[in-house]
Amino acid sequence: MKTLGDTILRVLRQVRGADRSDAVFEATALIVGAAFLVLGFAIGLPVFWGRELAISGAGSIGVFAAVGGAVTAVIAFVVGRLAVRPAEPDAEGLRDGFSVPGDRLRWYDLVAIAFAHAAIAYLGWIGIAELLERSFTDAPVFAFPGAVLVAVAFALTGYVSFLSAVALTPTVLSLVLTVFLVVGAFASMLASSDPHWWRDNLSALGMSTNSASLAFNVTLIIAGVMVTTISRYATAGLPASDPIDRRGRFIVRGGLILLGVFLACVGVFPVDEFFLVHNTVATGMTVVFAVVVVGLPWFLRSMPRVFVVFGWVYVLVIVLLAVFFAIGYYNLTAVELIAAVLIFSWIIVFLRTASSAGSPRVPAPALTSEDAPAH
Repeated sequence: MKTLGDTILRVLRQVRGADRSDAVFEATALIVGAAFLVLGFAIGLPVFWGRELAISGAGSIGVFAAVGGAVTAVIAFVVGRLAVRPAEPDAEGLRDGFSVPGDRLRWYDLVAIAFAHAAIAYLGWIGIAELLERSFTDAPVFAFPGAVLVAVAFALTGYVSFLSAVALTPTVLSLVLTVFLVVGAFASMLASSDPHWWRDNLSALGMSTNSASLAFNVTLIIAGVMVTTISRYATAGLPASDPIDRRGRFIVRGGLILLGVFLACVGVFPVDEFFLVHNTVATGMTVVFAVVVVGLPWFLRSMPRVFVVFGWVYVLVIVLLAVFFAIGYYNLTAVELIAAVLIFSWIIVFLRTASSAGSPRVPAPALTSEDAPAH
């Protein structure tokens, strides 16, 4: 009788072979989820046995699910990357699901993405536990149902993380980045020891005197690494048939990578310890974004005019926000939050637009005399 481990290894070998269809990935994800379901129940039941657990808080089922979910997310992500990692590039020289001839995701890219999955799982289950605690006030959780709930949490986390890993394209990566930034930002706000941090600026969350500094700064650093990853792979498929296109693609890629580096530096250099450096890189992010967006029609001539105008409107809105801050109508936190939303939403739309701009156009078949409508 074959064990569950043998079955998983056999399916993973099939996935790494010629059959890399969505159906095989889905079947493998179900097996991975089932494995974590069994593992979660096997661990949870003896740990919870003879105890009445709270839904959230220290030592609760919510914390157990969150910590275990984070570990599950990392393991499932690694298994997913192993499943889609070919020994050699395919006929087109492509690897890792990205349209980059002869290239692969680097180890620090994968570490940052795996950490983002773990953080999303941890904070997500913590948030769900808090919501359930408010819905079922003072309700205890017994050992058996608690183990079942934890097992389901592990299974869902493993299933989603595996599918995310095997379908890791620049567009999917941008969505992971967005969710990670939103979850990390809200977690930092909730964990802040200063309830009135918003009166100063967004960077107040990263001050060394704030209890949320570690969560906030690590979120920015990991997000910066992910932006550099997206930048490299999102621009790889853009047209580069002549020197002008190649130079424009290089400029846009370099600008987006610089944007990611500056974002990471905002987290590396807290404002209360490195005031000048922090403000320089934070301002540099906006400047680089404006240069890339304004010069886009000259850098990338294949970009649709609608998208170019879309970016110009974003830049004008950011300038208008700066004016509102200068005259005292908005505080700096509002300007930073809105500018961040605009910049990252533009990056997501850019990824989709760049993918379509880099895709070859297939001409429609000519209408023959046999296809002509009868009169």
